[in-house]
Amino acid sequence: MTDVVITRPGLLTTVQDLGRHGWARLAVPRSGAADQPSLRLANRLVGNDENRAGLEATLLGVDVRFTGDRWIAVTGAPSPVFVGDRPAAQYAPVFVGAGSVLRVGAATSGARVYIGVAGGVDVAPVLGSRSTDIMSGLGPDPLQAGSALPLGPPQRGPAAVDVAPAPAIPAHATIRLLPGPRDDWFATSPYGLAYMVTGESNRVGVRLDGPVLQRTRLDELPSEAMTAGSVQVPPSGQPVVLLADYPTTGGYPVAGVVHPDDFWLVAQARPGMRLTFAPARRPLR
Repeated sequence: MTDVVITRPGLLTTVQDLGRHGWARLAVPRSGAADQPSLRLANRLVGNDENRAGLEATLLGVDVRFTGDRWIAVTGAPSPVFVGDRPAAQYAPVFVGAGSVLRVGAATSGARVYIGVAGGVDVAPVLGSRSTDIMSGLGPDPLQAGSALPLGPPQRGPAAVDVAPAPAIPAHATIRLLPGPRDDWFATSPYGLAYMVTGESNRVGVRLDGPVLQRTRLDELPSEAMTAGSVQVPPSGQPVVLLADYPTTGGYPVAGVVHPDDFWLVAQARPGMRLTFAPARRPLR
């Protein structure tokens, strides 16, 4: 059986698919890849169904050794990629021979890199997903040096493309918001305001620093349902955008919800990146 073995885990590397769906009533969040379009594309490039599990590496990349031959694809944040000492392309199918080490370096922009592997990472599913949820502890633990992961049998051959188009990750992104359920609790609208992503961000939420959102209502808000992309406003007035491992309930008012088409940009927001909120001008699909 072919495995991948983590030789350098980087800052945070986890197993992710498209997440756990239908369990919020039991306080289980969706989890899954934070930047789902990148994981979907990585899977398509290696001939997988889009929901196959791959690896999500944060900021500093990851090194993995393959015990057998496999096709791989690296998507997400722009990063240097090598197979052994040979440079390799991102957003393209790449062949990795048995015993070779795939090395993905630190992201030059963006925050998260995705590695799709033909056959997918075949760890045991929990509640229908192989994703690591760092908040609830569901799924496999975050990966360490020496972690060995089994791979499933390849489904199809790699995609017949040289290089797939890569979306640009800007240093200053405009994020469209849908109205939040408590947008009338604030004296000022978040629209047009620019914020800096802080180093306290993780897969649970992206913490922002910038203009304070002043509340007009100061009474307690009973805990209510949350969803990925909710822009919560704690007492500090500094927004927090809930990410993939979000809590399913919360007691802070939600000023807006990130449009699904822009969620990947929030997932790729690294410390120091600027985000400006804008109203969503077209309906959800």
